[in-house]
Amino acid sequence: MPSTKKDYYEILGVPRNASQEEIKRAYRRLARKYHPDINKSPEAKEKFKEINEAYQVLSDPEKRKMYDMYGHAAFESTQQQQATHTTHVSDLEEILRDFFEGGFGFDFDTIFERATRSRRERRRPLRGEDIHRTVEVSLEEAFRGVTTEVTVYREVECEACGGTGYDRSVGVRTCPTCGGRGQVVQRQFIITISQTCPTCRGDGVIRERCRVCGGGGTVQRSEEIKVRIPPGVDTGSRLVVEGKGHVGRFGGPPGNLYIQVKVRPHRVFQREGDDLYVDVNLTFPEAVLGTEIEVPTLSGNKVRVKIPPGTKHGEVVRVKGEGMPRLKGSGRGDLLVRVNIDVPRIGVLDKVVGDGRKLEKLLKELKDLLPEPERIVER
Repeated sequence: MPSTKKDYYEILGVPRNASQEEIKRAYRRLARKYHPDINKSPEAKEKFKEINEAYQVLSDPEKRKMYDMYGHAAFESTQQQQATHTTHVSDLEEILRDFFEGGFGFDFDTIFERATRSRRERRRPLRGEDIHRTVEVSLEEAFRGVTTEVTVYREVECEACGGTGYDRSVGVRTCPTCGGRGQVVQRQFIITISQTCPTCRGDGVIRERCRVCGGGGTVQRSEEIKVRIPPGVDTGSRLVVEGKGHVGRFGGPPGNLYIQVKVRPHRVFQREGDDLYVDVNLTFPEAVLGTEIEVPTLSGNKVRVKIPPGTKHGEVVRVKGEGMPRLKGSGRGDLLVRVNIDVPRIGVLDKVVGDGRKLEKLLKELKDLLPEPERIVER
């Protein structure tokens, strides 16, 4: 049995080859004319329903393609029928925007903003803000770990009012603006707007503000907080002390205290990751013949390090497990002993051995005995 429905293109008054923009313009023009909130005639509701149904199909490229092929038979199922009766809110907003702003002096954005403001202003639990501090430690403290005290200024719950912001010893009275409803109603043309009462902020009652916190519900207090700096921290390490930030509002949780660590430079050791570098000076004979020296460590002990014969200036001897503790994981880094060859001046030798010229002669003889090195070092 053929469908008795009108042709969708005929309903919108557009040709079958109309563009999507033409279909949209036609829909908006007809919807402004027949929308039930605007047109109070008995036929307007059915007419608008018919217009909306046609637009739901023709504005969707896939549905329009099926309609062009099969007509109304493509949408006979109950699910499709229900879908076509659903109004596009965004399109309806555009229609109402055009209607109000087209000559009636209404600011559409303001109306919709007021309509939703009361939902946004309802008191919901708010998490407190975080506090950030920087703590400086020495390299020895970073090696051992240390507990330090950090002074912070926190927003805490006002004890006088229990965080409510009002004086609990004074009675409450009904808000004269909203009559205790917490909402005020405004009517602008055909739209009724309900929003949070500006006087009582939605409570419906007027309370006396707390004299201690001024109605904010919080006061600022300084607090000494102990923070454990674990072994192995480095500059840039961040620690967190949960719950030691500013207090939450309306039952929300407090924020956290975040500690940014800065490790001060050391006069002996240079840190690179979990490894430590220490520079030692050797005499020329020690570098040529090899030697054994004592080297300090951050643990306070000294380790004996063997320098192999023929060690060059800048070479590194690695001592396993004598570096920094690993912050993530077990064990320690290494101690890297970096060799510097101390070459004294002849004038200094005169003061030390008394006859620098004799030593100079010996060095020249040694130079003649040694092979000439490669002057250019290839990388």
